Amino acid sequence: MDGVFEALGDPVRRIVLELLAGGEQPAGEIVALLQPRAPISQPAVSQHLKVLREAGLVRMRAEGTRRLYALDPAGVNGARAWLARLADPLGPFDQQLDALATEVARGRRSRRAGVDRGTPGSAASDSRLA
Repeated sequence: MDGVFEALGDPVRRIVLELLAGGEQPAGEIVALLQPRAPISQPAVSQHLKVLREAGLVRMRAEGTRRLYALDPAGVNGARAWLARLADPLGPFDQQLDALATEVARGRRSRRAGVDRGTPGSAASDSRLA
């Protein structure tokens, strides 16, 4: 997760990721698609791609002299999993706590019902003995 959210903090890099979500793109095409949205040079795009690669969000493969970029599913899934933990920090443990709370509530209701009916050992049955 080192650097993932720092990389996502830049709006140009987020646009690059959106472009790559559509599939693998050569660096030149990324530059061409970015320029109408943000005034940016080819070297600047290369720097953004480098940051995204180092963060594990983008992978690059060489095809002759061309460099093709694509989203790295492992990096994207890692970021997604980290965010999911924030949304549900306890995960399955949260369900276990809910089940425990339900059982505690049942026990309380059961004890109250026993006291109201004067079952043996309850306060109502003890008062009759006196």
